[in-house]
Amino acid sequence: MDMAGTQVFAAADPARVIAIARAWLGTPYHDQASVRGVGCDCAGLARGIWRDLVGEEPAKRPAYSRDWGEVGSRETFADFVRPFLIEIDPMNAGPGTLLLFRMRRDGPAKHCGVLIEEGTFIHAIERQGVVTVPFDRIWQRRTAFAFLFPQTIP
Repeated sequence: MDMAGTQVFAAADPARVIAIARAWLGTPYHDQASVRGVGCDCAGLARGIWRDLVGEEPAKRPAYSRDWGEVGSRETFADFVRPFLIEIDPMNAGPGTLLLFRMRRDGPAKHCGVLIEEGTFIHAIERQGVVTVPFDRIWQRRTAFAFLFPQTIP
């Protein structure tokens, strides 16, 4: 427990997170799915990594809109994962970190991917599926939240 009385969990080995994420490469895009080699979206990729690292998903993520143009101040995605992952400052993100992105400056974070090494990350995107892409300035500017996967179920 930390000084505030909150349970503190150790982060998973980044190399293991990256190996699991890489195993999803080539999985076709399928909205709200999470089956390696068959189909997933970005949240489904994160869910699959969780299952391989920790086990059964601790909660069912509510259905969500595919509309990246959505606006509003509610951070539904970040609020959902916060009890299960270890939040860190995005400036401290390194390999193995799950990043949440805002697709609009005034919108909520609705997309995610995993840093795999300096300058690249893996995510699932429509028409491409699970791919590795550069973590360039465009993505860096969109980064809203950063989380580490735990070793065990929080």
